[in-house]
Amino acid sequence: MKQAMIIINPSSGKELALEYLRKVEDILHTEAGYDVVVNETTKELDATNFCIDACKQEFDLVVSIGGDGTLHETINGLLDQKHRPKLGIIPLGTVNDFARAMHIPLDPEEAIHTLTSTRRRHVDMARINDQLFANVVAAGSLADALSSVSSEEKSKLGAFAYFKEGAKELLSSSKSPLVITHDSGTWEGDAPIFIAALTNSVGGFENLAPDAEVDDGLLHCFIVHDLNFFNTLTAGVSLLFGNLKGHKDVEYFTATQVTVTSTEPVKTNVDGEAGPELPIKLHILPSHVEVIVPEEADPAEQADPAEE
Repeated sequence: MKQAMIIINPSSGKELALEYLRKVEDILHTEAGYDVVVNETTKELDATNFCIDACKQEFDLVVSIGGDGTLHETINGLLDQKHRPKLGIIPLGTVNDFARAMHIPLDPEEAIHTLTSTRRRHVDMARINDQLFANVVAAGSLADALSSVSSEEKSKLGAFAYFKEGAKELLSSSKSPLVITHDSGTWEGDAPIFIAALTNSVGGFENLAPDAEVDDGLLHCFIVHDLNFFNTLTAGVSLLFGNLKGHKDVEYFTATQVTVTSTEPVKTNVDGEAGPELPIKLHILPSHVEVIVPEEADPAEQADPAEE
């Protein structure tokens, strides 16, 4: 019998995760024909270690039930593994960027039914130093501010919690000296933030990198040069209309490898969580993870139906 491992953060989804768990177990067992193992996270890196076990035992499927943090840890269990199970996602977080990018329903009940879909999509991941990321890496003083957004603020404000905290930092005009080397050259200067995105959804805003596809083999990168109060407003409009890369104080490029260094201590934010200090090295891992996507998703964007 096929084997599935469920990795669940029991405190996610306003503590409704365990109610959804029973439905996931039932649909995997009765409708999809899986023998199901359940692992609950209790501390940092639990999800990563559970996923590593699933890889070593050659499970067919891993299902992440939780927010972006749980998913980030789960995906990191796939790093450097010879066998990588398919990935199912039940989004219970406040932002759920990766699920948005994959067109997985944000309603948990609907997402659970996606697990029986025959459609799969092989999607890119990227490596930052010794870990994987699925959505975005940000570096600079603004990235540090975004890491300080509390779980309570995320729950109350969703994506606008990041916008509020980011606006405060931008108004302070704080910058970091950055050296950014990529496929086509090097940029050097002071900037409040550098962003490398894999998907079109970043911090809940689905227009930051509208050209980004989850399987295009590219990092979509933005360097913000300078944003005073007026420019902050114009950049906000550009963001909402998907034209941030056209803003006069934003430099945009795509790359497969990027290195970011600084002469000062500079923090990063990785998939919405605090990341390593600079220096960082990023490189793309094309079509690294096979994700179950909704049956009704655009067939032109999907891989062939998986063999059962």
